[in-house]
Amino acid sequence: MTRPTMTKTLTVLAAALLASGCANLAPPYERPALPVPATLPSPVPLAVVPTATPTAAQAAASGPAATPADINADTTAGPRLPAEQAAAAAWRSFFTEPRLRGTVELALANNRDLRVAALNIERARAQYRIQEAAVLPAINATGSGNRQRQPASVSSNGQARITSTYSAQLGISAYELDFFGRVRNLSDAALQTFLSTQSNRRTTQIALVADTATAWLNLAADQQRLLLAQQTLKARQDSYELTRRAFELGGQSGLTLAQAQTTVDSARVDVAAYTTQVQQSRNALELLAGSPVPAELLPDAQAPSVIERPVAALVEVPAALPSAVLQQRPDVVAAEELLKGAQASIGAARAAFFPRITLTAAAGVASGELSSLFSGGNGAWSFVPSITLPIFNAGSNQANLDVAMAQRDIQLATYEKTLQVAFREVADALAQRSTLAERLAAQQSLTEATGRTLQLSQALFRSGAYSYLEVLDAQRTLYTAQQTLITLRLAEQANRLTLYRVLGGGWADAS
Repeated sequence: MTRPTMTKTLTVLAAALLASGCANLAPPYERPALPVPATLPSPVPLAVVPTATPTAAQAAASGPAATPADINADTTAGPRLPAEQAAAAAWRSFFTEPRLRGTVELALANNRDLRVAALNIERARAQYRIQEAAVLPAINATGSGNRQRQPASVSSNGQARITSTYSAQLGISAYELDFFGRVRNLSDAALQTFLSTQSNRRTTQIALVADTATAWLNLAADQQRLLLAQQTLKARQDSYELTRRAFELGGQSGLTLAQAQTTVDSARVDVAAYTTQVQQSRNALELLAGSPVPAELLPDAQAPSVIERPVAALVEVPAALPSAVLQQRPDVVAAEELLKGAQASIGAARAAFFPRITLTAAAGVASGELSSLFSGGNGAWSFVPSITLPIFNAGSNQANLDVAMAQRDIQLATYEKTLQVAFREVADALAQRSTLAERLAAQQSLTEATGRTLQLSQALFRSGAYSYLEVLDAQRTLYTAQQTLITLRLAEQANRLTLYRVLGGGWADAS
């Protein structure tokens, strides 16, 4: 091929590429208005009734208590997350317990759900690259040789002959000139799908961090319940032995001995039940961690104070925080990216109503002799543009456009619903937080009061003024109050984790 001919061909190809993508039929994207109130609700702390200082015996029986100051004070709640740093802060900044932090790191490394989310990103990235490749022409190098014999009976000169043809060329096959943005919009839709999978992975990671921490705290609470049940069993066994000796000496009735036996058996049932619950909680934690959790990362079974002190920094929500911060939650971001992709799909569906222009071109050399294939004067080229104009397709193009627009409306409703769910989750977590301090203080006071009631009832029983039934009732009431206190302390810890999750791992300054 001569140089002028090659230059002309390349000029035509360049002009075609520059003309490609000059129109975009996708509707312009505008972020939808927030379908929720403009600001997040602010928690309103309730007044806390001061409680009496527990005696040493009561403190030993029930363990150290988490006071409202322990819940809200900077000195005990761990480092706060400033609003301007929370969005960028790593999850490690949120946890103050080294064992819990190590367990979360183990889960992030081995959890299969997170691994699947990461592989989904790789798949979406590959699918996007496939679609993106359609924007540019694919250039292929081809070489061919053809050698054939023509018998004399069909030869033009009545003699058999053998002919040879050899060619080598570079070519573009059926490249679509994207005048109306069909290919580009399909690529944009694939890009938004890819971005949504990245956001979904962030959602999975935040949920995994919160779920792992919750499972770790549940295990700690169950260990504390088991420890309380074991201590209660020992105390009731000691009491039973004293009652049995008194019965043998004639100082107590058989009814009192039988009542003491019921308390021992009841405690034995609880010890067995909580032993099972501890193992089940450990199994749940190891499922989230994706592997066995080393003993040095588990809560200390002999340290009941593990859930009495905050293991996670309190995510404080500033007053009048705008609801727009919810648009930074990964699940909301993913929903918006899918909405953008649906907008791009409308552009691709609209482009189907317009002509599709494709280009097939090739340039190279051809010769009857392989030895002279690249000699001068053997240049060859072809230029085959084609146009397809839709005339009648029984309404399929309109149906495809209707599908794309309906899908856009579905994604819009999904986006708005995701925002509404996010607002409700934050509002619920803040509503719970506003009463946790009072509930904990009230339960602590109740536990102390029932402890004093038990002491007094035991003293009155020993003096003969009370029956053993009143002692049994006081024991059950104290035991129930102690178990409820453990549950409330766990709820306070879980509320911190809930705020971390529903705020997307934090928030950014949206002012």
